[in-house]
Amino acid sequence: MAGAKDRSSFLDHHHFIGNSKSVNPQDPMRDVKNKHIIVIGAAKSGIAVALLLKRKAADVFVSDYGLINKEFKSKLQSAEIPFEENGHTEKAKQADFAVVSPGVPTESPIVQHYLNSDKDVYSEIEVASWFTDARIVAVTGSNGKTTVANWLDHLWNLAKRDHHLSGNIGIAFSDVAESASGDQLLEVSSFQLDHISTFKPDVSLILNITPDHLNRYNNDLDAYAASKFRITENQTENDRFIFNYDDAIIQKHVETLKKKQATPELWAFSYKNEVPEGAFVRNDHIIFKFNNKEESLMPVEEIGLRGQHNLSNGLATALAARAAEIKNDAIRESLRSFTGVEHRLELARKVDGVKYINDSKATNVNAVWFALDSFHVPLTLILGGRDKGNDYSELVPQIKEKVHTIIAIGESKDRIEEQLGKVVPNFVRVETMGGAVRAANKGAKKGEVVLLSPACASFDMFDSYEHRGKIFKEEVNKL
Repeated sequence: MAGAKDRSSFLDHHHFIGNSKSVNPQDPMRDVKNKHIIVIGAAKSGIAVALLLKRKAADVFVSDYGLINKEFKSKLQSAEIPFEENGHTEKAKQADFAVVSPGVPTESPIVQHYLNSDKDVYSEIEVASWFTDARIVAVTGSNGKTTVANWLDHLWNLAKRDHHLSGNIGIAFSDVAESASGDQLLEVSSFQLDHISTFKPDVSLILNITPDHLNRYNNDLDAYAASKFRITENQTENDRFIFNYDDAIIQKHVETLKKKQATPELWAFSYKNEVPEGAFVRNDHIIFKFNNKEESLMPVEEIGLRGQHNLSNGLATALAARAAEIKNDAIRESLRSFTGVEHRLELARKVDGVKYINDSKATNVNAVWFALDSFHVPLTLILGGRDKGNDYSELVPQIKEKVHTIIAIGESKDRIEEQLGKVVPNFVRVETMGGAVRAANKGAKKGEVVLLSPACASFDMFDSYEHRGKIFKEEVNKL
C-alpha cells in the first residue's frame, strides 16, 4: 500500500521539513465508505477510531473480549455503532478489515483470524493518519516518551505553534486527526506501530530501547526493537529521524536503516559523545551541529529537569523543535522551564522531612534504574504489580548503594522477593497501596525519600498507572 494522503511540501508551507505524497486510489482512506470494519478492543483509542470511521460513513462494529466501560458504551450507542462485549462472536469475524487497539496482542485468536484470512489488520494510529494532511512529529522509546511528548507540547506552546498532542498519552490520534490546523505531536508505542502500513511521521524520534513488553515479542529484544523502528518504515529522504547515539541497540538498527534505498535524514543526540549531525554536550554546554557547523545552545546546568536521562530527553526535544524550524530562543526557554509530567518522579508530598515521590509511570526495570539514579539519599522503594518478565537483578548495584527498604506489592511480590529479598536490610510484603505507604512511613527518616517506582504494569490492582499514582498520592495525604 502506498502513501495514504496528499501533503503539500512543508518546506513551502510553514517552513517545515516534509514531503509531497500522491494518493494511491487503492488506499483505504479512499474507500472506507460502506466498508464493513471491525474495531477490536473498546478502550479509549478503540472508541475514538470507531467514531472516526463512522463519521467517514464506514459500517463499523466494535468487539471487546471483556466488559466495555459504561461511558464508552453510551458513546457507541449515541453514534449508532453496534458492539459486543465479554467475547468475540462470529459477527466479529466477518469484516473487510480489522482495526486493533494497542492493548490487544497480535497473538489473540481474533487478530490471528484476520491475518490467517489474508485480511488487513491496522492500528488506530494508522487509520487516523489516513484522515490528516498535518505534519506529524512522532516519538517512541522504552522510557521517556511521555516526558518528551509533553515537553514538545510545552515547546510548541512557547513557540506559539498551532498543534495537537495525542497518541499513547490520553487523547487518541483519532480524536484530533481531522483537525485542519497545526502540527500533530504523537506519543506512539511499539504496539501501535505493530500494525501500521502507510503511517509516516515527518519527524520521528526513538529515545532508547531497553527490555520491556518482551512477553508480546516472544522474549526477543531484537523483535521489540524492530517494532520500534517501524516508526521510520515509510520515511523518505525528505523526513528526519532523531535517535539516541548512546544506545547500542538503536545504533545497530540505524546501520541497517542506512542500507535502505530511501533513508530519512539522520540526526543524533548524545550526552557522552560528539555526533556527526544533531545535538551533543561539550564542556557542559549543549551544542547543535548541522552541515559541519556548530552552535552553542545553552549550559547543561540551566535545564529545568535533573538527571542524565532528562538531559537526553531535552536534547531529543530540542532537535525535534529544530527540525520544525522553531527558533533557538523558544527551545532554550522550554528546556529551562519545563517541569515534567504527573506520575514521573513527581513530588507527592513532604512529611516530617521525608519526600514521597510518585513515579508510577515507571512500568519497567530500566525506568526504575533511571529513577534511582536521580537520588543520592537513603531510599525506601515501593516495587511491584503485574510482572512483564522483569529481571530485577539489573537494579542490584543501585539498590545496594541507596535502598534500605523494599516494599513489595501486587502479583510480582514473590518474584521480587526471590531476586531482591536478600539485597536489602529490610524487605516488606503488603497487600494494598495504603499498607505500602504506612509501612514506608514507619521506616523512613528525615532527609530520606520514599519512592513509588513499581517496574511493573498496574492492571493487577489498578485501572492504569495514573490510577495507581493517584491512590499513592491519596494515601500519602492521609499521613
